[in-house]
Amino acid sequence: MERHRSVGGERDNPGFDSTLDEPPVYQEADHRTVRPSVVSAFGHDTLDRVPNIDFYRNAGSVSGHRAVRPSLQELHNVFQKNGEISVPDTVNDDDEGSDGTPSDDLESAIPSDAKGGTIKFGWIRGVLVIVILSCCANLCVSGLGIVVIVLSCVVTTITGLSMSAICTNGVVRGGGAYYMISRSLGPEFGGSIGLIFAFANAVAVAMYVVGFAETVVELLKDNDLLMVSEINDIRIVGCITVVLLLAISVAGMEWEAKAQILLLIILLVAIVNVFVGTFIPVTDRKKSEGIFNYQSNIFLENFTPDFRDGESFFSVFAIFFPAATGILAGANISGDLRDPQAAIPKGTLLAILITGVTYLGVALCVSATVVRDATGNATDIITAGMVCNGSSVAACELGYDFSSCAVEKCKFGSINNNQVMTMVSGFGPLIIAGTFSATLSSALASLVSAPKVFQALCKDNIYKILHFFAKGYGKNNEPIRGYVLTFIISVAFILVGNLNVIAPIISNFFLASYALINFSCFHASYAKSPGWRPAYKFYNMWLSLAGALLCCVVMFVINWWAALLTYAIEILLYVYVKVKKPDVNWGSSTQAVTFVSSVSNALSLSGVEDHVKNFRPQILAMTGSARSRPALLDLAHSLTKNYGLCIACEVFEGPRSETLEEMNAGMEKNQLWLRKSKRKAFYSAVACNSFREGAESLLQASGLGRMKPNTLMIGFQRNWRTAGIEAVQSYVGVLHDALDFEYGTVILRTNHGLDVSHIVEAEDENEQQALDKDMMPNGGKAKGLFSKSRKSKQVLTTRVSVCGPPLQQDDKMNEKLLEASSQFKKKQPKGTIDVWWLFDDGGLTLLLPYILTTRKKWKDSKLRIFIAGQPGRCEQDKQEMKSLVEKFRINCTDINVIDSINVPIQKWIFSRFKDMIEPFCLHEASRDTAQAGAMRKEHPWKITDQELSTFEEKTNLQVRLNEVLQEHSKSANLIIVSMPIARKESVSDFLYMAWLDILTKDLPPTLLIRGNHKSVLTFYS
Repeated sequence: MERHRSVGGERDNPGFDSTLDEPPVYQEADHRTVRPSVVSAFGHDTLDRVPNIDFYRNAGSVSGHRAVRPSLQELHNVFQKNGEISVPDTVNDDDEGSDGTPSDDLESAIPSDAKGGTIKFGWIRGVLVIVILSCCANLCVSGLGIVVIVLSCVVTTITGLSMSAICTNGVVRGGGAYYMISRSLGPEFGGSIGLIFAFANAVAVAMYVVGFAETVVELLKDNDLLMVSEINDIRIVGCITVVLLLAISVAGMEWEAKAQILLLIILLVAIVNVFVGTFIPVTDRKKSEGIFNYQSNIFLENFTPDFRDGESFFSVFAIFFPAATGILAGANISGDLRDPQAAIPKGTLLAILITGVTYLGVALCVSATVVRDATGNATDIITAGMVCNGSSVAACELGYDFSSCAVEKCKFGSINNNQVMTMVSGFGPLIIAGTFSATLSSALASLVSAPKVFQALCKDNIYKILHFFAKGYGKNNEPIRGYVLTFIISVAFILVGNLNVIAPIISNFFLASYALINFSCFHASYAKSPGWRPAYKFYNMWLSLAGALLCCVVMFVINWWAALLTYAIEILLYVYVKVKKPDVNWGSSTQAVTFVSSVSNALSLSGVEDHVKNFRPQILAMTGSARSRPALLDLAHSLTKNYGLCIACEVFEGPRSETLEEMNAGMEKNQLWLRKSKRKAFYSAVACNSFREGAESLLQASGLGRMKPNTLMIGFQRNWRTAGIEAVQSYVGVLHDALDFEYGTVILRTNHGLDVSHIVEAEDENEQQALDKDMMPNGGKAKGLFSKSRKSKQVLTTRVSVCGPPLQQDDKMNEKLLEASSQFKKKQPKGTIDVWWLFDDGGLTLLLPYILTTRKKWKDSKLRIFIAGQPGRCEQDKQEMKSLVEKFRINCTDINVIDSINVPIQKWIFSRFKDMIEPFCLHEASRDTAQAGAMRKEHPWKITDQELSTFEEKTNLQVRLNEVLQEHSKSANLIIVSMPIARKESVSDFLYMAWLDILTKDLPPTLLIRGNHKSVLTFYS
């Protein structure tokens, strides 16, 4: 497979040519001091350089000369055959340098089928009738100005248009406003508004019933028929009324619809009665009470405002607008409609038109026939010579003198008499009947709406404690439990008797629903999701946004403290649902906008060059299944949590036809596990013929734009001596590929290993067996897939013993492995993170442990830095490193300079290493040339004597480093060591694995880190 290779340019040091066999020749600047070689520190010459402040300077630095560290390609691709290696520690400031040096460091500026017998309503009985009745609830007490009515109609019309667009964008099920908002904006908005909307409807039942009861008690009072007292009679009549309404509701929607038809007929007759009354010639008594036939001068006088007693346009609007809060009455029973997509837009908009025209008609009739003030005294007539002026000019011109009303309050007139509609109408008792009809119909609509909305909310299980109310009964799935709860709430508020305080809050609850419906329409349009295709086209996203803002303004106009309380309740419920994260996915516009924003941000980010100050580790973690290597995933998560990208990767080896099904089945399962276990990471998998091919694909294709991994994190292959040639070659090949693709590379080793996949598989199999047993006849009550009652020891088996009894030693090993696998998930005890920063790799070896110390789990672990020093200048090396760390603003408790790394290793210690590699050595030196050539050809993967001789010094270094690590860092919580690099086609795979093994053997958890030799740290602001 073709592999990516650097082709020079700004990614390579000047003078480096990857096509040459010899090491590059560097031109040293005569006028600059070159730091002594690292021979004295490590015992042999190497291209690698120890950490130095000059590697992190900017071009043109006045405090020192900028140095260029060897590039990753030089260390990885070039092998010294002849001569000495000479790398200058400084370069001219005008050099382009390798990538990550001068150029990068510059600081220049579907619903279920209907059941048989289920009652479904069309748009007239199901929506139009209910909405008209709901909106006409306050008709008989609302004689206000044209502007107030028009503004109210504007709000309701815009909301109706938005609702029409939403409900025609797919199947609408039961739940009305809650269903539309939750499916558009998600469960957070839907869950919060659904609860307060259902509560508002429940309390609205009490409001309308109390209005009805007040009218009844007023009649009883007029006829001296009070039972106890006025307030108690309101409570008695209200409770009896709610019981009767509950009986109608529980009887079923068919009975409720019939009752609404009857109430609508009564209401229409009452309204017609008002218009008829304005044409009937008035008597002298009515004239004295300020009622006349149509007069233009009365209309003109009433046209101008005359606010009294501290009233204003906004206070009048606040009184009238609740009359228009019934437009969702039809939508709330969407589950009982035959075709909600057609019925809701048609019925709601037509009802708004009819009620709007009715309101305007009644207002115009009253304003053209009734003066504002009248005394009710038939003798107050105009005498000869009187001049008509003041506030009663129209009455004066019609022969009546009501000027005394300017001095003392009169009882009659449109402003003073609340029963003016009754007096204007042709037959007064019909107005009382209309009042009964309007209040009872609105109460009945709210009594039906509240349980329906509440049932839909409970079915979605957003608030788990409320799931009890999700159950329905009968052929129409009636929410009987919801009816009972609504009844209890209604009776509780009726017993209060005075709803003046609660009324503004309820109106604001309704308005909050309208605002979110409008915002839902705007949001869905703004997201431009391909799934937003409403059949209703007469809407505009900006009009919907204006409607949402207008609803918010009206909330404050009605009552500012009620508006603030509404917002507070909604925010609290929103936060609650957000924290609980209900397991639902409705394809909301919030998801669409998040996606659009993510793409937009990713594109914006791709146009900005990477800068060293903004570097953060983006980790590609080779975890296998998300559950297979928890320690590796936990450590990667600690490095990237909330701030960087972490991808848990798995390679499925084998033919695609055999592995694809398993891979696809595991994608969602693994991502779900990551989310539920609160690991902020992504899961990615590929199917390839070999592990190396899969890893290579992941290294090249993972990520998006600047959101690409820059660091490979992989576990150490502990069984490399028994794994086989192909497995070792594949593993080391992945490390080579990572260096080729200029990834930082991190290898994690723990004493007990990382892979717990055999335990996970055994656990899953045992759980499946237990589930199958539970599902058998007489098997008892079924348990969940993840029942906590099963003991963990039951699953502590190895992969080989899944089908047989586990061995005792396997149990113990697996117990230790499980304990070790969770070590990075727990808070780390007080201790140290020992950083052995032996070679300057751009700073990744220092940055990663610093990031760990910023996490809560690692806050008690202090950094200790160890560097290789030259004998005789330890103090100077320590001060230089201290200065560099201080410039990087990284806190460490201690800096240790080790000047004994180049001490010859003891023979008995080296013998351990020889025993380790013995099975993989070729031993061709004792054979003749022909035999040696044949052996190399037959076993090209084996370690030759020539190779051992060539890399003897580097081998000794790894063995000696393990001694030093044992001596200084045996008690550390975590050890960080600069990872040695194996030059391609020069160091055999088994020799390299032996280096890594002997370096990290018998140590606490150890991270081998090698950056890509581009600066990830800077001390410039």
